[in-house]
Amino acid sequence: MSAPAITPVFVRLKLSLLRNGLRQSGGRKAAYITSAVFALLFAALQLIGLIALRGHAHAESVVVLAVAVLGLGWAVMPLFFPSGDETLDPTRLVMLPLRPRPLVRALLTASLVGIGPLFTLCLLVGSVVAVARGGAAFAVAVVAVVLALLVCVALARAVAAANVRLLTSRKGRDLAVLSGLVIAIGAQIVNFGAQRLGASGLGELDPAAEVLQWVPPASAIGAVHAVSEGSYGLAVAQLALSAGALVALLALWSRHLTRLMTSPDGSTLPSAESAAKERSSTGLARLLPSGRTGTVMDRSLRYIWRDPKTKAAWVTSLAIGLIVPVFNAWQGTGSVYFACFAAGMLGIQMYNQFGQDTSAFWMVAMTISSARDAYVELRARAYALLLITLPYATLVTVLTTAMLGDWQRLPEALGLSFALLGAMLATGAWTSARFPYSIPQEGYKNVAPGQTGLAWISIFGGMMAAALLCAPVIALTIWLNVSADGDDWTWLLLPAGTAYGALLAAAGLKLAAPRTARRLPEILAAVSKG
Repeated sequence: MSAPAITPVFVRLKLSLLRNGLRQSGGRKAAYITSAVFALLFAALQLIGLIALRGHAHAESVVVLAVAVLGLGWAVMPLFFPSGDETLDPTRLVMLPLRPRPLVRALLTASLVGIGPLFTLCLLVGSVVAVARGGAAFAVAVVAVVLALLVCVALARAVAAANVRLLTSRKGRDLAVLSGLVIAIGAQIVNFGAQRLGASGLGELDPAAEVLQWVPPASAIGAVHAVSEGSYGLAVAQLALSAGALVALLALWSRHLTRLMTSPDGSTLPSAESAAKERSSTGLARLLPSGRTGTVMDRSLRYIWRDPKTKAAWVTSLAIGLIVPVFNAWQGTGSVYFACFAAGMLGIQMYNQFGQDTSAFWMVAMTISSARDAYVELRARAYALLLITLPYATLVTVLTTAMLGDWQRLPEALGLSFALLGAMLATGAWTSARFPYSIPQEGYKNVAPGQTGLAWISIFGGMMAAALLCAPVIALTIWLNVSADGDDWTWLLLPAGTAYGALLAAAGLKLAAPRTARRLPEILAAVSKG
């Protein structure tokens, strides 16, 4: 007697998970329906836009790149949003008597149910309509759409199965916090790419499309265009490449499923060797000052390296602080003053210093009994930030200046950067004591519910105050640049800006220390809320 088919069961299971998830709360249902409407509306507009490209000279380049980016999105989606689909975790099925091949078929079919596959289908249909010409091309287009959709879904499943032990652990779930970095960097790249295309036209995409048309799932779309051009041999090769990629992904997925179903989970158990190495490693701590200053600096640097949300904030600031000035300089539209963006992005890390500690701040609060203790604590945290920010801001400024070839303005750009950094250290220390807020450790939120207003006041209010504090250096820079013989004295802006920034930072720490010591109970209550 043959075993019953499990594919319909898994499809019904997927539908039940979606339905039961929406029943949990009205807010979740509203959020799901709203996101679905916007996603489908965007998909419809994209479909219309792609169809409108039909007959355009560079339509193939646009659709090939679009499908390649879509495939990349399916590959990284499980890494950054592991909790978005409960069926991405096959370890929940380990106790069931299921064989890998039927399980792969069932999960693959169930994966086609949802907003993501429907959005993908709309984009793929619009892509093939944009490049297909003739009956043969449309016949191949049907096969290409099915192949490309299955490759996208299988790619996501294979990535999820390969990393499921990590993604379902607490440490792995924290990886999703880095999605903000991907979005931020991606937005900058898209922005600069759009500017370049606006100036040069869609022809700039042709070289990249010539390469990506051989990369699945974009190769399936390339096959449709090849048939339209009469290149049937090329089309067969590209379709075979997509089909081969699908077979390889399914085999890889099946292999990982077999391993997950038969091997114990030891991913969260550190080896004795790594644990001993962790205990014996001192690293940078040997180079730090002794006493409380060195201890606080070491703790702050460890937060940056180990805490997922702190690390994500730093990595995002480092990336954007480099991308904005360098990309603008690369396009020839930038200025050396854009390098101040690096100091500004990293200076933000001084804000809400105590909120980064969350509920663990009570241990710090126990060691602060006077304004002097609070001053040493804040000063050490500022030192830890400067340890990274000073060389980084200098590097970005020098790199931007080198790309622009405007070496004469290097001293004033550095002086402005250091003055801005000092101002942000000052205002960050003060707002950390005056407007502390909690940062939830779980999920994607960076502000606890009910504290959004505090976060806005702390960050944006502090940034505006820092800009006002930098007004004297900015005014001096403008005056030297417009005066007749000012160019001979612009080098003074480097020592002047550095000294002014140092004075601002010292004054800000001095003013913030007494307030911190007085408001310890309020700060502890605020940062422990989440």
